[in-house]
Amino acid sequence: MFAGALSGYCSAGARDDPVRPSRPLLIGGGTGAASFSISRRMQTLLRTPLFDRHVALGARMVPFAGWEMPVQYEGVIPEHMAVRTDTGVFDVSHMGELEVEGPRAHELLQSALSNDLGRLADGDAQYTLLTNESGGIVDDLIVYRLSPFRFLLIVNAANREGDFEWLKEREVAGSDVRDVSDEYALLAVQGPRSLERLGLEEAAAFTFAEGEIDGIACMINRTGYTGEQGVELMVPAEDAPQLWDRVLKRGATPAGLGARDTLRLEVCYPLHGNDIGPETDAISAGLGWVCALDKEFTGVEELRRIKEDGPQQRLAAFVMKERAIPRQGMPIERGGEVTSGTHSPMLDRGIGMGYVPAQRAAPDTELTIDVRGKPRRARVVKKPIYKKEAGPSGGD
Repeated sequence: MFAGALSGYCSAGARDDPVRPSRPLLIGGGTGAASFSISRRMQTLLRTPLFDRHVALGARMVPFAGWEMPVQYEGVIPEHMAVRTDTGVFDVSHMGELEVEGPRAHELLQSALSNDLGRLADGDAQYTLLTNESGGIVDDLIVYRLSPFRFLLIVNAANREGDFEWLKEREVAGSDVRDVSDEYALLAVQGPRSLERLGLEEAAAFTFAEGEIDGIACMINRTGYTGEQGVELMVPAEDAPQLWDRVLKRGATPAGLGARDTLRLEVCYPLHGNDIGPETDAISAGLGWVCALDKEFTGVEELRRIKEDGPQQRLAAFVMKERAIPRQGMPIERGGEVTSGTHSPMLDRGIGMGYVPAQRAAPDTELTIDVRGKPRRARVVKKPIYKKEAGPSGGD
């Protein structure tokens, strides 16, 4: 099915008349938009190839980044616990896939993305940022190197069109950017028993390879958005229902976007549109580690300046010391605002992230958050908030 998916660039003609290769595969990590609110115009939303499967399982379907997605099946907490203790499977087929190909594809992406593509070999993946001229984060994404002349980007669902247009406008002769999102579906299988249940061997994080699950050919990507061991499986859209059925038969628990959000927040993975965005820079967001400041890319001069001067604010993780659940937009006294907040099933208390003045971002700093008009105490903790090996960072 995917023979040749990792082959090199095969166009011998001009950029506007390429020879189309066989379909590539890859995956990504983020969820995109932040709102789970219900809309009356459900019929206008896009649906993944697994929509009927979700309805049959009794999932609560909600609007999310322009899609009608399952927010939960049995409930956020049991789905969260299934991923932390065994195996869960998420439909993340709403994510966008952009293919960048050509003899100058590497040059185009190296100038547009914050991380250093030169570190990748074929079969490697890399977390990186698409930045604007002021160092703001247009999107966070994963780039996969299929060959020296062929890459795929998995981007946030809400940013699919914007990312495509951003890169398309910056094409250079010898590069071609295409949106191939509609051709594929993506299943994230996550949890400490995920590889065992799928019959897969361990492999290095941020790598990918062709393989199969119960005879269904797919790209097996060693990535995720939960902080647990796992893979993300990409298949042609028409094969997604069969793959979903096989994964459930192997013992995975279906999980919705609600659990995906609580899981990622426990391990402090940022959510674009909440914690990061075009108005927030990578240094302040704690993402300087994915910025190769020794190379030239869009916004690098501003990021160098911020790093040298020190950011005025930082994205801090915190745990509530009083019974309260923080939510996005809640003020933090003495300057600051919550960007993400929820109830942590693992800590059984409120947790969150928010921007605070840099001098108040150190671990053990006490914060006061305005929770619906009531001051509630919180404590800054070292990221991640929850770490399985050493126990949670939270607590009094």
